[in-house]
Amino acid sequence: MSECEGCSSAAPDGSCTSTTGCDNPEELKLQQTLGRIKHKIVVMSGKGGVGKSTVATNIAVALSLAGKKVGLLDVDVHGPSLPRMLSLKGQKPHMGDRTMEPVPWSKNLSVMSLGFLLEDDRQAVIWRGPVKMGLIKQFVEDVMWGELDYLVVDCPPGTGDEPLSTLQTLGPTAMGVIVTTPQGVAIDDVRRSVSFVGEVGNRVLGIIENMSGFACPNCGTIHEIFKSGGGEALAKEAGVQFLGRIPLDPEVANSGDEGYPYLKVHRDTITGKALEQIIQPMLELPDPPKA
Repeated sequence: MSECEGCSSAAPDGSCTSTTGCDNPEELKLQQTLGRIKHKIVVMSGKGGVGKSTVATNIAVALSLAGKKVGLLDVDVHGPSLPRMLSLKGQKPHMGDRTMEPVPWSKNLSVMSLGFLLEDDRQAVIWRGPVKMGLIKQFVEDVMWGELDYLVVDCPPGTGDEPLSTLQTLGPTAMGVIVTTPQGVAIDDVRRSVSFVGEVGNRVLGIIENMSGFACPNCGTIHEIFKSGGGEALAKEAGVQFLGRIPLDPEVANSGDEGYPYLKVHRDTITGKALEQIIQPMLELPDPPKA
């Protein structure tokens, strides 16, 4: 991957339009950080309440359990939930001279979230767009992620400052993973996320339909509580890959509340197998060419 990726002086073909070269130390530092990350996956949705953070967490955990080096970045400034979902509440990143170390969850998975930096988890974060944009860039540029196979980013719902800043910071090779639920109202909002990613200049890796049926813990079958298939239909309409359906399972909610990733404990369930199937296209992504 080119060191110029994501730079304000980079042309669409990756060439440099600057007449003086890269003389901005912060820009160079950002590009050096991005150059050590093979794949950037931005999990987003145009609709709140679709289980996006749960999906992002379990994608990151699944990739780490597959032996990949993974970073999980929480850019939900107003509702950073990943520390709780991974039993990392109260942890603090080690702070160096203009650097931070992400909080380790396992030998293969490290995490960064604003939740680690708040003194009180009841504290409201009242920030305007430019401040949030600066934080997101800092969480990429100044965090010592090291060599990563994947950086998974959990964005808040919508197409506002956070997903826009994330995609612009990570550059054109970052890929969006769009999460929806089967209902038509959710599909309408999520459709905007698909077009948003394209308009920013990135591509959608695929769409996930979450809460697609109910996985009965007694009989082991899927019961259609809501209609299903909306996510797959949207993927076909948009011409993007459909990554799969994740059925409802009561243990998914319990795992988030109790602070353990569902997939680490329930890999052999219907929902666990669905999650592992979803990451297969991510594992098959070709490594970017070396600069």
